[in-house]
Amino acid sequence: MNQVVISGTGLYTPDQSISNAELIACFNAYVEQYNQENAAAIANGELQALEPSSEAFVEKASGIKSRYVMNKDGVLDVNRMVPRIPERSDDEPSIMCDMAVAAAKQALERAGKTAADIDAVICAASNMQRAYPAMAVEIQNALGIDGYGYDMNVACSSATFGIQAAMSAIQSGQARAVLVVNPEITSGHLNWRDRDSHFIFGDACTAIVLERADLATSAHQFAILGMKLKTQFSNNIRNNFGFLNRADESGIGAPDKLFRQQGRKVFKEVCPMAAETITSTVQSASLNVESIKRFWLHQANLNMNLLIARLILGRDASPEESPTILDTYANTSSAGSIIAFHKHQDDLAKDAIGVICSFGAGYSIGCVVVKKL
Repeated sequence: MNQVVISGTGLYTPDQSISNAELIACFNAYVEQYNQENAAAIANGELQALEPSSEAFVEKASGIKSRYVMNKDGVLDVNRMVPRIPERSDDEPSIMCDMAVAAAKQALERAGKTAADIDAVICAASNMQRAYPAMAVEIQNALGIDGYGYDMNVACSSATFGIQAAMSAIQSGQARAVLVVNPEITSGHLNWRDRDSHFIFGDACTAIVLERADLATSAHQFAILGMKLKTQFSNNIRNNFGFLNRADESGIGAPDKLFRQQGRKVFKEVCPMAAETITSTVQSASLNVESIKRFWLHQANLNMNLLIARLILGRDASPEESPTILDTYANTSSAGSIIAFHKHQDDLAKDAIGVICSFGAGYSIGCVVVKKL
């Protein structure tokens, strides 16, 4: 069975960012406008007045200070509060393809590879902009890769599940190297008018090159020592948007067809699941948690990450042990843990052990134990 390494990572970051101050100003303007327009119904008890938000609330609840988005003015237009992303013609590269290609080129460069070295592309993300043709096949074509590609969706764990699929293909000899890309336009499926969640998400795209260890030449190699995937059904994080919405005439595009969650339940249930999965994966690799130098955790909520690290280590993790990128990127779904991995790997010493872990809707958890070579 072929040994597998991660030999390169890449990151595409949109050039537009929204600060908490900008976001709250827009949200509160919407709240004021809504309450004024519905003053009579609110007074009669027919509607409930909306509550304003604050920067302090957002940062305390999530640790997020800003987020990158593909389009800023649409989100901050109080009469719209949806990004402006015009549909492209079928003859143009899709926006997700453009994001993925940019991240992939970085990953290929770090891996010291070209398109000719890659046999497969997996596009793993929480939402695809279309049903078919597969985004992966379009990205494969744009990069000039001769092989195969397919899409997969396991919500926020899509990247780690994609790593598992790529590893299996390489171990079996089906592919020499696989490119996993994670284009996340989360701003498109977020209800920017919901006080409890409008601040959560941001846009980004990551890319990962996995290949046979005997073919790898990169200076950025990580051997995969162990891996575990876990799913458990839950409705606490849900997005019901899909092609059958048009067949339901009760309210196409209603807020409940976008992202929604029961945050307190998610926090209470997912944190111990993630901690247990990480601990058991590390132990299955004949290691102990004290040997882990870095935890690249899913970047959804700072308080979740702090608790998960505490449950694993029995103490607070240092910023070096569990780096944070969600303060500037927010929750980028499947891309989050890979952004942390991409940005916080080069300082590790040779033979250092780390854990990449994602967790989210499903529930789904993916854990990868790696060693720097």
